[in-house]
Amino acid sequence: MKMDSDLLHSPAVGLAEEEEADMNDWKLPLTFMKKRHLEKIEGSKALAQSWRMKDRMKTVSVALVLCLNVGVDPPDVVKTSPCARLECWIDPLSMSPQKALETIGANLQKQYENWQPRARYKQSLDPTVDEVKKLCTSLRRNAKEERVLFHYNGHGVPRPTVNGEIWVFNKNYTQYIPLSIYDLQTWMGSPSIFVYDCSNAGIIVKSFKQFALQREQELEVAAINPSHPLAQMPLPPSMKNCIQLAACEASELLPMNPDLPADLFTSCLTTPITIALRWFCMQKSAKLVPGVTLDLIEKIPGRLNDRRTPLGELNWIFTAITDTIAWNVLPRDLFQKLFRQDLLVASLFRNFLLAERIMRSYNCTPVSSPRLPPTYMHAMWQAWDLAVDICLSQLPTIMEGTAFRPSEFFTQQLTAFEVWLTMGVENRNPPEQLPIVLQVLLSQVHRLRALELLGQFLDLGPWAVSLALSVGIFPYVLKLLQSSARELRPLLVFIWAKILAVDSSCQADLVKDNGHKYFLSVLADSYMPAEHRTMAVFILAVIVNNYSTGQEACLQGNLIANCLEQLSDPHPLLRQWVAICLGRIWQNFDPARWCGVRDSAHEKLYTLLSDPIPEVRCAAVFALGTFVGNSGERTDHSTTIDHNVAMMLAQLINDGSPVVRKELVVALSHLVVQYESNFCTVALQFIEEEKNYSVPSPANTTEPGNLTPVRDSPAIPRLRSVNSYTNIRAVTTARNLNKSLQNLNLNEEGGPAAFSPGNLSTSSSASSTLGSPDNDEYILSFETIDKMRRVSSYSSLNSLIGVSFNSVYTQIWRVLLHLAADPFPEVSDLAMKVLNSIAYKATMNARPQRILDSTSLTKSAPASPTSKGTLIHQAGGSPPMPSTSSSSLTNDVPKPPNREQPATRPPYTPTLGGQAPHSHQFPRTRKMFDKGPEQAAEDGDEPVGHRNYISLSLQTGLCDWSAKYFAQPVTKIPEEHDLESQVRMERQWRFLRNARVRRQSRVITQRGVSRLDDQIFINRNPGVPSVVKFHPFNTCIAVADKDSICFWDWEKGERLDYFYNGNPRYTRITAMEYLNGHDCSLLLTATDDGALRIWKNFADQKNPEMVTAWQGLSDMLPTTRGAGMVVDWEQETGLLMTSGDVRIIRIWDTDREMKVQDIPTGADSCVTSLSCDSQRSLIVAGLGDGSVRVFDRRMGPNECRVMTYREHGAWVVKAHLQKEADGNIISVSVNGDVRFFEPRTPDSVNVLQTVKGLTALDIHPQANLFACGSMNQFIAVYNANGDVISNIKYYDGFMGQRIGAISCLAFHPYWPHLAVGSNDYYMSIYSAEKRLR
Repeated sequence: MKMDSDLLHSPAVGLAEEEEADMNDWKLPLTFMKKRHLEKIEGSKALAQSWRMKDRMKTVSVALVLCLNVGVDPPDVVKTSPCARLECWIDPLSMSPQKALETIGANLQKQYENWQPRARYKQSLDPTVDEVKKLCTSLRRNAKEERVLFHYNGHGVPRPTVNGEIWVFNKNYTQYIPLSIYDLQTWMGSPSIFVYDCSNAGIIVKSFKQFALQREQELEVAAINPSHPLAQMPLPPSMKNCIQLAACEASELLPMNPDLPADLFTSCLTTPITIALRWFCMQKSAKLVPGVTLDLIEKIPGRLNDRRTPLGELNWIFTAITDTIAWNVLPRDLFQKLFRQDLLVASLFRNFLLAERIMRSYNCTPVSSPRLPPTYMHAMWQAWDLAVDICLSQLPTIMEGTAFRPSEFFTQQLTAFEVWLTMGVENRNPPEQLPIVLQVLLSQVHRLRALELLGQFLDLGPWAVSLALSVGIFPYVLKLLQSSARELRPLLVFIWAKILAVDSSCQADLVKDNGHKYFLSVLADSYMPAEHRTMAVFILAVIVNNYSTGQEACLQGNLIANCLEQLSDPHPLLRQWVAICLGRIWQNFDPARWCGVRDSAHEKLYTLLSDPIPEVRCAAVFALGTFVGNSGERTDHSTTIDHNVAMMLAQLINDGSPVVRKELVVALSHLVVQYESNFCTVALQFIEEEKNYSVPSPANTTEPGNLTPVRDSPAIPRLRSVNSYTNIRAVTTARNLNKSLQNLNLNEEGGPAAFSPGNLSTSSSASSTLGSPDNDEYILSFETIDKMRRVSSYSSLNSLIGVSFNSVYTQIWRVLLHLAADPFPEVSDLAMKVLNSIAYKATMNARPQRILDSTSLTKSAPASPTSKGTLIHQAGGSPPMPSTSSSSLTNDVPKPPNREQPATRPPYTPTLGGQAPHSHQFPRTRKMFDKGPEQAAEDGDEPVGHRNYISLSLQTGLCDWSAKYFAQPVTKIPEEHDLESQVRMERQWRFLRNARVRRQSRVITQRGVSRLDDQIFINRNPGVPSVVKFHPFNTCIAVADKDSICFWDWEKGERLDYFYNGNPRYTRITAMEYLNGHDCSLLLTATDDGALRIWKNFADQKNPEMVTAWQGLSDMLPTTRGAGMVVDWEQETGLLMTSGDVRIIRIWDTDREMKVQDIPTGADSCVTSLSCDSQRSLIVAGLGDGSVRVFDRRMGPNECRVMTYREHGAWVVKAHLQKEADGNIISVSVNGDVRFFEPRTPDSVNVLQTVKGLTALDIHPQANLFACGSMNQFIAVYNANGDVISNIKYYDGFMGQRIGAISCLAFHPYWPHLAVGSNDYYMSIYSAEKRLR
């Protein structure tokens, strides 16, 4: 990716380095930029599919009414001589009149039978009014709701009248008798189609419409006023569904050219190829085809319905062309109605287009109702003329026995379609050739190419799929599933995936035609490439989605075993869809669940819970969720399985991806619905404990950072929560984890285990509020839940598993408590719904009986069969007391249970400002129930109603969102890889900017910075700055206070943005990083409760949005005096190092969104600073006890600590690892001693002494400067030799005011700029002298 070097205006430095820098930018991976981060997780809005014929119809009866009166011309038409004579290709004068009439009738019937052989045909030759009436009424009676055709030939009677009458005869043929169209409508009823072949036929169409309108009005009158005389009469049928075809306009006569048949209109409608060829020969251009005569035309070999013969091929081409013209010219709904609803109507209308073309050349305009736009000049007619020309030019030689050369027509049309596909812009008219592609699917010769092009077309997006369906592609591709040709498999699978991604209602058609078997065989075929198996399993997942017939059929077809075999496929999308497919086949379908149990499906799915791809983990959680969410009868066996699955799912509680955690809440909610009574008991226990154990709150001893309870007030009864779980995690460490999982069948009854008082410790501090006293309804508010969670010091779930504490239900309840305080709002909202739903339910159920004392609960529950309760006493030697240092018991380092932590810092006592957390301070408190308790209690079916309240409202949209992948273009180049796209241009611009910043700053730092006290920015921040971070390349600086972030443009001096980070009140932001700083920047914030949040769209005109958030460290207890959370970010590898008030360094892989490593620090104090180097895989940590520890992350947890330096005597403020290949470690402690270590040597290589009492420090990565902020309100800047180059004591120009106590410091990564935040809210930036810059 060579950059255009002219764009880089740089005489200063040689270009080689600069291009190198740009290359590196292109190579750097981007993090949190996947689809799941950029778009909302929801399905696409379902397009209303209009392609499906709501009312497919058949024309079942045909009335052929011929008024020819052979030999007698009607009085009102003067015929020319010679004149057109042929009727149905028979000359009536060539035989006796009666015989001629019968032969013509029989011929007409044969011509119609070519198009609709199964209809009932009735001829009525030269009839009377009564005969017509009898004929029409009997046909309508037999047809019921289906369509009837009325064909009228009026060549032997006068023209229709303006009053709306056509003519028939009296009994003995002495008079013409008028027949009113109104009566005809009454007899024929609806739906009907009328064909009028007579002069002035347009008059009939007009009269017909007037009568139809009159009927509608009569119907309306009768409907409004039942006493009206009209209402007493039998109601006239509505004529809305009637179609008419007339040979000419109201004022026109039929052509009398002797070379044409007299019934030219009928010939066009029923024998189109014959008439089209004759007409072609009559044109001047026909002279260009030598040797073709009208006689020869009649000898064209072949049958109309055999596409391999000349006649059959012409007929096929004709069908394709007329269909194409109609599709391109007609509005979609009219096309559907006339060309797709009824086979006979479609044929007549295709042929009507020919009639319009031929008859207009004789100044006659055929009329239809509904009216069609004119089509006789359409360009496709030229393609028809060419095909006829080529066919006819072969005729003379074919007659002599030469083989027939098939037409190139379809090949050429496919090429035109291909050109459209490859050459066009995004937004343009649909391709004309689409209906032809449809016709081509019928032929084996072109089928493969047609399917390939059709697939490419469908890949353009949902609009293309809708178009193809509206053309009528569906029955063709459905029929092709019966083909056994292997080469069609990939194409058909692709096409069906596209169709089902847009319109999932096709599942029923597939199952009805056994189409699912095709895809089952593709899935089972290990020779198929993974992407085709993925599409097959997606199709099957749609077939079984909420469709019991589909579930049944696929279960018979061995779908479950097939899917389980592919769970470990290397292709992630296949793994994802296999899991979704499994989740859907056993959703509310018990036989499939038991089939899964027999194949131990749930155990096979467990491996996917730790899959590197978040979407796959998500799909596995979904599948396990529907697995336990079945509403079938519960046996001991199934309960055991459910418990097993629940505990496996619980381990995902701190998964790095919010998508996975959302799916987890939904999966657990299925379990909650299944075991509602057990969960109600648990909920009651929690709520009762709050009431019963009103122990004074040991806030300052039990938990650092706890809040004082809400003050009493008469309106809000105060509740206490005792948390009985403080010490459980001290008991089971990670060692017993696996053992306890194996013995997970805690209680055979499936009922709640006994609550034993010995299990309860008495630490209480979470107070919660009840709902309004009058309705006594419980609401677990956010603060209640959050405090329950914090007091249960519950962080490390793994160590909880397997304690018999009310078995699984309590633990899942606590998992939900934890998820309700999730940093990602959508996750916490879902969990709040589930918790509140059960809390509400529990209190509703308990209200009548008032089971209030916990003894009754203990009695009612069967005792737990295991003896795990005794574990607690053995481990501690005595019943456990609240431990002061929950934070010392980390996840992976087993510790003796009651070991005290040396208090390195005084415990936190809340200041006055943060005392009473009233609900208005918690924006996420919400009321969760819609129905009030009174009405709920009255409902007879209330439990069912309430069960739905959880299960129906909870879903994440993950499956529908995943299905969007198949609806969107798969083969298109992504925009960022398209060299001409705007995305790519913007990226190129940013990388050039980066190169310029690097180059210009390098020039300055190479000259050497001799002073750094020129104040280039000062402003009062909205909150006290606690962390500041320069953007590496643009002029933006992020300043965090306790719970919000402010963005400033330091060049213009203006505020760009200020927003709330969303962390709870008792926590504070302790670290920030820019991710993807070289490109689309995101901001990471870390708070001292271990939560990480990532933001986008800040500091520009849009609203900041949270991209993702997760619990980076689970054992953090927020304190004001601890290190909080410290992080370091490696863009090259996408790894995020996190640590802080814990005993480990946890490494997160942001690409997989999962924890990849926990490195034990081996120290008993917190980590205060982290610095890593991806080249050497080294991590350097500064600790609160003054040690600096070096870890090599390539080694195992026990041997990865490669060096410990203990030269500092106090808290390390900063440890920095230089990024060069032989870079040193620079570390600084509170006492101001700066030490340089060479990673391979055990002692420092250099020591400098700076000011004592450091509060903040930063090291410039390029310029070898470091800046110290101290207690005594000044900033000293030193160079690498330890010389002070600047002392800053006063704000420049601000009335010489003294700088407040320094709260934070940061250097710009490139420029010689130093940002300083102080406790008096001011934020200033200092830089080198102007002449240097």
